[in-house]
Amino acid sequence: MAEEVKLFRTWSSGYALRIVWALKLKGIEYETIFEDLTNKSPSLLQYNPIHGKVPVLVHDGKPVCESLVILEYVDETWKHNPLLPQDPYEKSMARFWANFGDDKLMKSIWQLFIAREKDQDVAAVEALENLKLVEEQLKGKKFFHGETIGYLDLAFGWFADFVSILEEIMSLKLVDGERFPHLSSWIQHFMDAPVIRDCWPPRDKMIIKYQVMREKYLAAATPK
Repeated sequence: MAEEVKLFRTWSSGYALRIVWALKLKGIEYETIFEDLTNKSPSLLQYNPIHGKVPVLVHDGKPVCESLVILEYVDETWKHNPLLPQDPYEKSMARFWANFGDDKLMKSIWQLFIAREKDQDVAAVEALENLKLVEEQLKGKKFFHGETIGYLDLAFGWFADFVSILEEIMSLKLVDGERFPHLSSWIQHFMDAPVIRDCWPPRDKMIIKYQVMREKYLAAATPK
């Protein structure tokens, strides 16, 4: 009997893309359900009643929520083409840096993105410090776990696309080959991988979406 695998996502969610990539790397067939988060479906609210967020993976009727949790579930359920390291210490370090990406790096990059021009230099300090820490993790490696895409690459995958969107909208260069050679090389290798490249949402729509979001934040922060 065939397994039932469904993925609730939105067209632009970087969190959901982690799961799209993982399922493709594993060769798992699944059904995609696109959600409008301004008008959430009863199914999404049924499967994720606490947060009502995407992504949600539903496997044979059982929902799994939160993208990093889902990545581990996918890896443990379909054990071929492993994503996480097998060594317990390396596995724990992968989890640590994935959480760092979401809790520290993502937040600092976002604060820079929504900063007013006069505040950008201050906001950039924390973002650059966090990027230096990620740069250190990539020394001597093509991907975070070596020569093949794994768990940490998927966890940081949002950054590969979003940083260029930020740079285009803000007319600045945050990551370059001189300042971050290993991170720049990783971005290129990651973006060029067919399983990754074929899944990105339309760039023009992403630019418009984030431009509108940034303008709203800036308008709200401007003194009346």
